[in-house]
Amino acid sequence: MRDMAAPQALLLLIFPLALLLLARHSLARWFRAKSARDRQQRKQLDEDDNHHHLPPSPPALPVLGHLHLVGSLPHVSLRNLARKHGTDLMLLRLGAMPVLVASSPRAAEAVLRAHDHVFASRPHSLAAEVVLYGPSDVGFAPYGEYWRQAKKLVITHLLSVKKVQSFRHAREEEVGRVMGEIGEAAAAGVAVDVGDLLSAFTNDLACRAVMGESFRREGRNKQFRELVADTSPPLAGFNIEEFFPFLARFGVLSKVVRAKSERLRRRWDELLEPLIDDHERQYDAMAATATATASDPKGFVDFINVLLSVREEYGLTREQMKALLLDVFFAGIETSAAVLEYTIAELMRRPHLMKKLQAEVRSCVPKGQEAVTEPDLAGMTYLRAVIKESLRLHNVTPLVAPRISMASCSIDGYMVPAGVRVLINSWAIGRDARFWEDDPEEFVPERFIGDGSAAHVNFRGNDFQFLPFGSGRRMCAGMNFAMAIVELMLANFVYCFDWELPPGKERQDIDMTGMFGLVVNRKEKLLLVPKFRVR
Repeated sequence: MRDMAAPQALLLLIFPLALLLLARHSLARWFRAKSARDRQQRKQLDEDDNHHHLPPSPPALPVLGHLHLVGSLPHVSLRNLARKHGTDLMLLRLGAMPVLVASSPRAAEAVLRAHDHVFASRPHSLAAEVVLYGPSDVGFAPYGEYWRQAKKLVITHLLSVKKVQSFRHAREEEVGRVMGEIGEAAAAGVAVDVGDLLSAFTNDLACRAVMGESFRREGRNKQFRELVADTSPPLAGFNIEEFFPFLARFGVLSKVVRAKSERLRRRWDELLEPLIDDHERQYDAMAATATATASDPKGFVDFINVLLSVREEYGLTREQMKALLLDVFFAGIETSAAVLEYTIAELMRRPHLMKKLQAEVRSCVPKGQEAVTEPDLAGMTYLRAVIKESLRLHNVTPLVAPRISMASCSIDGYMVPAGVRVLINSWAIGRDARFWEDDPEEFVPERFIGDGSAAHVNFRGNDFQFLPFGSGRRMCAGMNFAMAIVELMLANFVYCFDWELPPGKERQDIDMTGMFGLVVNRKEKLLLVPKFRVR
C-alpha cells in the first residue's frame, strides 16, 4: 500500500482544491466521462451495487470518502475501523478509489488462495513506473508474462535455498565485522545505535549479493543506503493523484510526482550504470577464457554477473536489469534491519526472555568458539520462536502489498467488482484474539514451540493468521534470504555480548511505536551499551 502517513495534514490542501473543482466542473462529469477506463469502472461499480451485495461500508464523507478515517498508522486505523463496525471485510472509498480491506484469515485466504488468479496484479503507481522503469521489477510489475519470467529469474539465480546458502561466507564475514564494531564500543564503554548498525549491515550484505563487494572503503555503500531511504517514501508514498484522479488530469500533481521520481531514477542510474559497465567488461573478459556461458552462469557470484549471463535467454534490457537490482535493495535492506531491531527491543524489555535466548544460543555453540556459524543454528528452536513472535507482533510490512481485482468475484457472499484495490491487514490478523491464544498483544515466543498454541503455525504462506511474507503468487520471494540474515545476526548479537540500557533509561522506557512506510520502522532510536560476556 502507498504510505498514507498523516493524511489529515493533507486535507487542508485537498478539500479546498476539491471545492474549487466542484465549482468549475461537476464531479459527476469527471467520474462518468473523460476516461474510458473510469467510465467502465464506474459502470461496473454501479451495476454491482444494484444487482449484488457489496461488502459493508462505513458512512463516508462527500469527495473524501473514508480518507479522513485513515490515520498516520493505517494498519492500526483500519483495524479499529473493522472492529467498530464488526466486519472483517470492508469496502472503503479513499477519495475516488475503491479499496477492499480484509482483516481475517478467512478473507485473506479467499484473496490470496481461492481467488489468487483474480488478485495477482498490482495497482498502477506513477512513482514505481518511473523509478522502476515500467515498472520492470518483481514487486511492482503488473501480473503477466514479464512478471512471471522476472520472478523465475530472481528466485532461481538469487533467492533459491541453494543460492542463499552460497552466500553463507559473506553473511558470516559481515556479521563478524559488525561484532568487531560492537567490540570497540564495548571496550570504550559507549552505547551503539542498534538501528543504524543493523541498517548498515543489511545494506553492505545486499551490496555484496548484488555487486560482489560492499564498497565500504569507497563510501558508495553509504550512497546506496541513503538512496534507498530517499526512494522508499515515493514508492510507498501518499500520492494524491491516485486517490483523486480527476485532480491529476490538471497535470500539476502528476508533473510533481514524475519530476521527483525522475530525479531519483537519475541518481540510481549514476550509481548503477558504472557498476554494470565494469561488470560487463569483466564478464566479457571471463567469458572469453572461462567455460561459463549465458545458459551456464557457474562461477559468476554476484547478481549483476548473473543478469549479464542470462540477459539473452530472458531478453533483458538494460532498464529491466536495473529494476531487478533495485528490488534486492528495497527487499533486502529495510525489512531485515527492522525485524532485527524490533526483536532486540522486545528482548531488552523482557530480561528473562533475553537470558533464556542467550542460554540456548550459548549452549549450541562449541566451547571456545568466538562466533555463531550457520551450522550452529540448527538446534536453536527458541531463537526461531523469538523471531516468529517478533514477525507476528511487529509485522514490518503490516498491510500485504496492495493488489487489484482484475475481474469481479465473490468473497464470503459479497461481490467484489473489478478494478478494486485490495489490502490485507496482516498486522491486525496477527493480533486478533479470535485466532491467537496466550494474550496476542504480548510478546510470548513460547506460543510457537513445544505445546504452545501456535507450535504448528509457520510463515510460509499456508497459515493465513500469520502472513509476514504474504502468500500466493505474489508472496515475498526473499523470505529465505531475509531469514538467513535475521537468524545469524540475532544469534551472534546475544552470543557475543551482554546488553544494558544507557544510564537513566529504564526498560519500560523503550518505545515500540512505529513509523508507517514501505517498511514500518521504530520511531525512536534504540541505544544500547554492549558488555563483553564472561566466558
